[in-house]
Amino acid sequence: MARKGGLTRRHYLAVTSAGALAAGLGVRPAAALETVRQGYQTNMWGMPTYYLLRSGLLEKHGIKFEEFAVPSGNLTMQQMVARQVDMGTYAGPSFAIGHDKGGLLAIAMIEYVGKTARVMARKDLNITKVEQLKGLKVANQTGSSTGNIFVDQIAPKAGLKKGDYQEIRMNVDDMVAALAAKTVDAMANVEPYNAIAEADGLAVTISEYSQFDKLPVFMAATPEFVDKNPDTVVAYLKAWIDVAKDFKSNPGKVSDTIYSFYTSKGYKMSKETFANALSRVEVNPGWPADLEPYMTHHAEVLMAAHKLKAVPDWSKAFRKDFLKKAMA
Repeated sequence: MARKGGLTRRHYLAVTSAGALAAGLGVRPAAALETVRQGYQTNMWGMPTYYLLRSGLLEKHGIKFEEFAVPSGNLTMQQMVARQVDMGTYAGPSFAIGHDKGGLLAIAMIEYVGKTARVMARKDLNITKVEQLKGLKVANQTGSSTGNIFVDQIAPKAGLKKGDYQEIRMNVDDMVAALAAKTVDAMANVEPYNAIAEADGLAVTISEYSQFDKLPVFMAATPEFVDKNPDTVVAYLKAWIDVAKDFKSNPGKVSDTIYSFYTSKGYKMSKETFANALSRVEVNPGWPADLEPYMTHHAEVLMAAHKLKAVPDWSKAFRKDFLKKAMA
């Protein structure tokens, strides 16, 4: 009996017929990877993800993607709860809420961004402390992780409760213009907007978030995507491991790629100002040992603020197995 590549003719026909049948029914081969609908925020917390999308590293690992950009991670979380995107980055408080509302799962801790967030006040007001914000207008992206940490931790530690200051709800990318127009007195914001406000002489730092929180940022996924596409999740995390290598070994390439995003949006800042802002992001995919106690603390803060029903079961919310396979 004739053989093709070691197969008998009967086996060859059976295999090719099954393949044709699968194609006719729209069933993909087992090795095919799913297209990822990637959400990310356009502040500095989302820029490692932006670099991932522009670096060619996803394509290197066989992954196609669609991108969905929003001003802050809590909006990506809401899109995921609504099942409009599959993957997205945001800090611990937003992840806890997303897991509570939509069963979202963390597939890795991607980065630390505590050094990128600051409370800044208008320079002309000569404010040096958070407690001096009493009675003033503070721009805050309500519902975001930076917003929650300012309201629930930073302001109370300075003796300020809700109502002691006027919270002006605003997207982070609109805050520098509001400072310049003097429609707000201070802002709880992230890079690169802090660096821009500082370089332009508009604002000074009165509190660093890193003193309160290292702010780990998670890459989260919808449970349906994880269940149906485990091979895609592993390949996707392999691309993230390569991103981390670029941040460490080729920071100039990373900075140039991300800098072009902001200049294309009309932001004016020097490459030096931008590189300084980007250096505050620490990209290192992993599962740090102190993550669960950290997240339990944040969940309890959210519960006290009536934003969360219960502390999540981290053994279910954190899917550590995928990164382990990606690193193998």
